Amino acid sequence: MTSQSQGINQLLQAEKRAKDKLEEAKKRKVKRLKQAKEEAMAEIDQYRMQKDKEFRLKQSKIMGSQSNLSDEIEEKILEKIQALNGSYNKYMESVITQLLSMVCDMKPEIHVNYRATN
Repeated sequence: MTSQSQGINQLLQAEKRAKDKLEEAKKRKVKRLKQAKEEAMAEIDQYRMQKDKEFRLKQSKIMGSQSNLSDEIEEKILEKIQALNGSYNKYMESVITQLLSMVCDMKPEIHVNYRATN
């Protein structure tokens, strides 16, 4: 009987070792899953920062070019305003004189299609 009890004890010990190994494997699995999750989150954060940086660069290029365009447009508008003011000052006197002469210097004439009916 002692050999039988030794066999049972060996089986119980083997079962206990197997149970310990399973628990250890589960712990390693949980630990590895946590580690994989942390690595994935770190990789996601790094990717997000990289894409955010690229977005900011593109945005600054676009916004920078837009501000340059608005500056150029503003400059052209000022040039045109100055040109119009110069043209106004140059021709103002002659236009006013011409208008006044057309209004004030009237020469009454009979229209060519007028027929006298007596």
